[in-house]
Amino acid sequence: SKPLAQHTVVPTGVMKEPPLQESLEPAPVDTPAKEQRYMSGQYFFEYLVVVSLKKSKEGAYEPQITYQFPKRDGMVRFQREEEEKTLKAITLFCFPEGINWAPLTEYHSETFSFVLTEIDGSRRNGYCRRLLPHGNGARPPEAYCIISRLACFGLFSKIFDEVEKRRQISMAMIYPFMQSLREAAFPAPGNTVKIKSFIPDKGTEIISLTRPLDSWLEHVDFRTLFRCLTDEEVLLVFAAAVMERRIVFIAEELSTLSQVIHAVVALLYPFTWQHTFISIVPEILIDVVMAPTPYLLGVQKRLLEQVTDQSDVSHPHLGDEKYILPPKLQDEILQALRNRKEKATVEELNTVVSEAFLPFFVKTVGHFASYVTRKGSGQPGVFQSRAFYKAIESKTTRHFVKKFLQTQMFDLFIQELEQQQPASLQQGIFHKKIVEYQEKKKREKAKKR
Repeated sequence: SKPLAQHTVVPTGVMKEPPLQESLEPAPVDTPAKEQRYMSGQYFFEYLVVVSLKKSKEGAYEPQITYQFPKRDGMVRFQREEEEKTLKAITLFCFPEGINWAPLTEYHSETFSFVLTEIDGSRRNGYCRRLLPHGNGARPPEAYCIISRLACFGLFSKIFDEVEKRRQISMAMIYPFMQSLREAAFPAPGNTVKIKSFIPDKGTEIISLTRPLDSWLEHVDFRTLFRCLTDEEVLLVFAAAVMERRIVFIAEELSTLSQVIHAVVALLYPFTWQHTFISIVPEILIDVVMAPTPYLLGVQKRLLEQVTDQSDVSHPHLGDEKYILPPKLQDEILQALRNRKEKATVEELNTVVSEAFLPFFVKTVGHFASYVTRKGSGQPGVFQSRAFYKAIESKTTRHFVKKFLQTQMFDLFIQELEQQQPASLQQGIFHKKIVEYQEKKKREKAKKR
């Protein structure tokens, strides 16, 4: 199913994902080390829930949480209320189709993810696997959902494989595995953590969970994006996202929607999408397409009519997206994308795609550090935006950068930069690529002399 990237421009109210309180778990008072670890986001997950479809008195199937680990005890009233809101949001995102379910004898298992946005704008990741529970005869599917501050889709997919294996034996088998996982430290990029887990008739198993080396790509699998869209279409969507426009992706499968949207967000690295971001829009929240502010939304194909009814929709080929990016840099991205193998692994494709898109930001705005002035050591910096874009030699690049300077993603990037000290900027792959590019330019200048 080919998602259509669409742009909607509509003059009505805004709806974001259900707002959620910052922390749902009361920190244990007698274990400061654990408290510190939880607050720094080092636990693998906050909790696991199982969402089942239960028949209501009216005969419709409604999603309800039937299992939760760990259980919440000793919460004060506002914490309990916030948790109830969160759990309600989880049921919506696990079964975004609403109540239109019937018992099934066959159901293709699928894994997808969503994002819960907090009141303060921070985000938590929801990982979900839907499948048909063990049993005979027609029965509704159920969903496993893990909430975590950590973004690593591949790692959590492997955790679901282990949860599913234990669920086939007994729900009680999930608990010791998740307890072992919760006590394990989340590995650094490139490292592996080993979890011991006992299974009846098989004995103790050692489960290895390896975190990818490129941590900014660990939530991403670009294969779905490039399977659904041509290179040229990906470039149009990238241009629209860079300019913070309203973008809706349409597909039948939930896993397609979540993988495509997370891949588009990853193309923006080192910048971060700052606006409404719902990888799978529950039917009850479909009015979000009427928002006048920027958004990235994933909508199931069966709701396409509701989207087109509520908004002015245009296909990207009909807009100005092909003229946003400097032509020379567009050609360079397309040329770099042609270097990928036909049957590339996730890691190989991730490398090719990052090597295609990251240089775009290196070449357009990579000179930012030279235009932050400081009055003294330890003082916050001030970004000289006019001098910054005036320094760009290419007219088309300068025209693009002048517009990009007005986006929230660039503004936040610069605000963080102004607060940092110069030494702390010299880290990460973006800085490494900037240094490589600047050295290459110096060598080319020296040759011309």
